[in-house]
Amino acid sequence: MLKHAAAPVYLVLVILLIGCIQPADTAVKTLERPGGSQKVIAVVSLEQETNVFSPVKTTLKDFQARDLYYGEAMIAPSLEQRDQVAGFLHAIQDFGKGNIRIVPIIEAKAASGGPIEKDVYNGFKNEIMTRLRNAGKLDGIYLSLHGSMGVEGLIDPEGDLLQAIRDEFGDQIPIGTSYDQHANMTEKKATLATFIVGFKTNPHRDFFSTGYTSGKLLVRTVQGEIRPTMVVNKLRLLRGGGTMTDFLAPMDGIFSRMREMEKLPAVLCVSNFLVHPFLDEPELGWSTVAVTDNDMALAGRLADEIAELDWSVRGYRITQKLLSPSEAVKAARDCWLERLLGTTMFCDLSDAVGTGSPGENTWILKALAEEAPDLISYVPVRDAEAVQQLQDIPLNETATVTVGGKLEKVYNRPYTFTGQLIFKGEGREGARSSGRVVVLQNQGTHLILTEAAPNTYFPSFFTSLGLDLMEADVVVAKNLFPFRIRFLQYNRKTFNVVSAGTTNIDVFQIRYNNITRPIYPLDEVESWRWEKWESEADK
Repeated sequence: MLKHAAAPVYLVLVILLIGCIQPADTAVKTLERPGGSQKVIAVVSLEQETNVFSPVKTTLKDFQARDLYYGEAMIAPSLEQRDQVAGFLHAIQDFGKGNIRIVPIIEAKAASGGPIEKDVYNGFKNEIMTRLRNAGKLDGIYLSLHGSMGVEGLIDPEGDLLQAIRDEFGDQIPIGTSYDQHANMTEKKATLATFIVGFKTNPHRDFFSTGYTSGKLLVRTVQGEIRPTMVVNKLRLLRGGGTMTDFLAPMDGIFSRMREMEKLPAVLCVSNFLVHPFLDEPELGWSTVAVTDNDMALAGRLADEIAELDWSVRGYRITQKLLSPSEAVKAARDCWLERLLGTTMFCDLSDAVGTGSPGENTWILKALAEEAPDLISYVPVRDAEAVQQLQDIPLNETATVTVGGKLEKVYNRPYTFTGQLIFKGEGREGARSSGRVVVLQNQGTHLILTEAAPNTYFPSFFTSLGLDLMEADVVVAKNLFPFRIRFLQYNRKTFNVVSAGTTNIDVFQIRYNNITRPIYPLDEVESWRWEKWESEADK
């Protein structure tokens, strides 16, 4: 109901915005208006979070399966999703005063996964550069990026894209960038951008407001109202801050202090990047950013203060226990009241699709099937081969499949499961299709086989398959944070489960080859100080 009720609003916004949108493949003509000439800003969105330790490459099909739109076609989906581009467009309306024309270039997003195939990245880069060149004279460029994107054979692809844009358009054009909170700041990202804006929530909830802030700053910059001045600190910090949740200790106090900073008259924005640890790059680590209106000294003090706060909580310990699959099964069995009133959830820390893991962990499936067949459990496992194998099996028939250990063979092991086929069709993940899905049931154990990696971000992942979350004893989630909010209606207890996998949260177990040492907590480090960068415009 809500989606249909909101549709007219989105339609009105699209109609209003069409007047200030110029297709990227035609030149933009400068239009004179009372009070000055019209400014032209290009908008680019290219986002994917990479786990370089995953053997499953991210392909063009992965972008097509989520969001891949060119030119004006990207506007309506962005407004529908209320993402960063949507927030940016709203800021254009609010602060542009009718003097801003936008040129939509591309919106390309893929789910977290392994490194992007190099040809795919090069194709996006070439398309972006061609469309930017064809846009005529530009007064500003906005880039919505993730910040932890990886490409086969390339270090810091987002920095590479920024460098290409600077090489083409020079140092004077304002370039505003926004990033996920887990972005990895690099020297190129820091020095080639006019300003940087980052998410301030984890689990992420501020997509729209991040884009809105970016739009506000870029509009005011191109109109000559402000002069963004930025300092970026790189920290010798790989992991810290407990769960790194913005509304829980210890990070809640730090983000509260950041909100106070942004109330100061000269402060434009501050950001704190807690880094995605599943990259393997020389500049991997946390970063802090402060952007002021032409006050370098203040920017430096604020960036340092946030860094000091981050450093002070680096040793904060997560109080929740980490359980093996067997330990988690026993703990769930003991929670009889929680199961009576709802369900318990296993957070699959070692195969977290939301941070780029393949999604074919069989260790939890094995424990539930063999140790708790009497409990009603929903266990997603990625196996496109098994999904195809079961297409010709009639519903309610019994089938046997061997799943797992096909994509990632270092940690995962094949497991043979026999059950009754109770669902065969297309699943849903929020508003999107999650591809073909089949469900096999053996007593209480429900094996959910998916073609694509099962994000399990939304309850609809399960309910679209006819599975009742309130009837379940155990539901397995393959992301670290989003389910903790979106499943509140059903979840009565969460268990953090560790096994062998590509998203081991213990950084001591990650097989880094290229990161710069020393870095905490892998080494004894006396100070966070590593690098301090100023944006190119401030030098």
